[in-house]
Amino acid sequence: MRSRLQRLTGRHEFWLLMVILLVCIVLSRTTDQFLTLQNASDLITSNAFVGILGAGLIVVLVSGGIDISFTATASIAQYVAMTVAVRYGANWFSAFAIAGAVGLALGLVNAAVVRACRIPSIIATIATLNIFYGLLVYVTGGKYIYSLPDWFDAGINLFAFRDAAQNYYSLNLQMIVLAGTMVLTWIILNRLSLGRQIYALGGNPEAAQRIGLKVARIQFFVYGYMGFVAGIASLVDAQLSQSVAPTVLVGRELNVLAAVVLGGASLLGGVGTVGGTILGVILLAIIQNGLILSGVSSYWSQLVVGLVILAAVSATAVQGRRAARARSVTA
Repeated sequence: MRSRLQRLTGRHEFWLLMVILLVCIVLSRTTDQFLTLQNASDLITSNAFVGILGAGLIVVLVSGGIDISFTATASIAQYVAMTVAVRYGANWFSAFAIAGAVGLALGLVNAAVVRACRIPSIIATIATLNIFYGLLVYVTGGKYIYSLPDWFDAGINLFAFRDAAQNYYSLNLQMIVLAGTMVLTWIILNRLSLGRQIYALGGNPEAAQRIGLKVARIQFFVYGYMGFVAGIASLVDAQLSQSVAPTVLVGRELNVLAAVVLGGASLLGGVGTVGGTILGVILLAIIQNGLILSGVSSYWSQLVVGLVILAAVSATAVQGRRAARARSVTA
């Protein structure tokens, strides 16, 4: 029993959950609007885009890489899918298929650049971020798409109901796609041999090559998966905002990165879980939501994101040094 408790308290996710509970208690006492079903529903819906992208980014980070270009990828996938839907007609299946295929193709481009140029993935994807975004703005002229199909505007709403105050609730598109993406990512990392190979590559790239892992195949998968997830997330965001804006998504990379790193993922690779990513998204979301409900200016949100990244990376570095000292003492 004691060893099980020690293992539990030694997990990053446990302490992250404790922080979430503490923040929830504080916010529930400072504002009556926080602990309501309406606020919880709005929180999940509005942060689904970040959560879905986080599910893709955790796979890349665990492999030892990093992708900064996913918002540009999402912007292109969103614009292409909705342009086709408006001009030629589409349905939910074809729209997601087009967006996912475009995202996958751009993700594979990232993998090819990383492999061919032999440069750090953060440099490669910052370059492709600007290339993708520049091409999109040039081709589209920065024009928004407002007249979306009726079926897309309506979204997907399951188990809809109204409470006594006539507030509307449902299991909407954003919630469904968020849950599906998290489950799929968890299966990949925890139930497939490919997931073990991704962890092995991120933990020790040289050892992974020595034991015969197909590094190129793994890298193409993780960047392709990130691109595919970005394409899916793009339609979730477009349906929520009821428009397609080529210049809006780029710039939200730090929110996703902050949530995933806060969830315990290491920028050095080999460490990270889907559960931690979910908790990281939740904590960042409730902090930002709490600032708004408390009447604090939204401009402070970026300061919070920056502090979260700094604190999370510092904590990860401290844990890494402690683990290294423990290994050296044992040896």
